[in-house]
Amino acid sequence: MRVTYYGHACFEVQTMGVRLLFDPFITPNPLANHIRLENMSADYILLSHGHVDHVADAAELARQTNATLISNWEICAWFERQGITKTHGMNHGGAMAFPFGIVKYVYAQHSSSLPDGSYGGNPGGFIIDSKEGVFYYSGDTALMTDMKLIGESFQLKFAALPIGNNFTMGYEDAAKAAAFVNVKEVLGLHYDTFPPIKIDRHAAATHFQQAGLHLHLPAIGEAVSL
Repeated sequence: MRVTYYGHACFEVQTMGVRLLFDPFITPNPLANHIRLENMSADYILLSHGHVDHVADAAELARQTNATLISNWEICAWFERQGITKTHGMNHGGAMAFPFGIVKYVYAQHSSSLPDGSYGGNPGGFIIDSKEGVFYYSGDTALMTDMKLIGESFQLKFAALPIGNNFTMGYEDAAKAAAFVNVKEVLGLHYDTFPPIKIDRHAAATHFQQAGLHLHLPAIGEAVSL
């Protein structure tokens, strides 16, 4: 699968001829000021939770691309009130078949509120199961033993996990999460954007390597194959 990193927790996965864009936070991110929103495309926009650093560009991109927005029911309802009509609301444990594959909405241990203070429902993550493979995006989360169930139920190609600490798990716990979900390839997310989540990249990569794992830290705008 072709994966493009757009900074913070935003990344795109191309699978089965469609573009899946996760948690778009680009225009407010000073590290991503070389990325032009008007040049981006998406078929589906998936939002893990309601915090502004995960939804900031979702409405504009949904209007620009005519993408379907997938999230929990409360977040979808909030965007519908802004005139975004192509939405698909989910909740924990639920799965739905889309043209590109199956989306399962899974638990994340975090918080969630929308930019205007509205209730954002419960935070979550996604398992995407397509004919090209299965991957897991945890969303913002702490380490949870629930992740072991994912490793038991799915054969993952890669996982996208937060590594920045402070607001989410750090890279040490992310390495444990990779072991829980039984995956070797990890896309690191949610780091360096703000001072409290700046990391030592060499230390993080070394820690993963010593655990027999591969931590991918692409530059913003860079694409990798996973």
